[in-house]
Amino acid sequence: MTDPAESSIFPAEVIKQFADVGVDLVSLFSAGALGERMGIEVTHAEPGRVVGTMPVKGNTQPYGLLHGGASAVLAETLGSVGAMLHAGPKRLAVGVDLNVTHHRAAREGTVTGVATPVHAGRTTTTYEVVISDEDGKRVCTGRITCLIRGE
Repeated sequence: MTDPAESSIFPAEVIKQFADVGVDLVSLFSAGALGERMGIEVTHAEPGRVVGTMPVKGNTQPYGLLHGGASAVLAETLGSVGAMLHAGPKRLAVGVDLNVTHHRAAREGTVTGVATPVHAGRTTTTYEVVISDEDGKRVCTGRITCLIRGE
C-alpha cells in the first residue's frame, strides 16, 4: 500500500478521512490503467478541486492534434476522482454522463485539466473540467456527472 502522506497530491484532511478504512488512496485516486497508458498524472486531489496533466504526444489523432477522446479520458478521470473523494470512503461514485466541447487544437506539450464541482449532492455530483494548453488557453471543456452509491 502506498503511503499517501509521502504524496503531495492529497491535503491532510483527505488523508485523514480515508486513513482508517484500509484504502490505498494513491492507487484508488489515480488515472487508472488507461490513464497511465496515456500519461495522465493526477497532481492535486481534494473534493473541491482535482488537477491533472497529460502529454499531447502519444494522444493524437491522424492529423497530429490532441485526440478528442484523450481529452474526454482526462476529463472523466479528474471528475471521477473528485466525485469519489466527495463520496467518501464508504461510498462509490460511478459515471453516468460525460460530454466534452473542443475549443482549439493542441499539437504539442502538455495539457492540464482542472475539475471543480458544479453540484456536489448526496446522490449525484457534477464536475466541470477545464483543459488548457501550456499557454493557459482553453483547449476543451468537459462535464461529468457521477451517481453516488452506498451507505
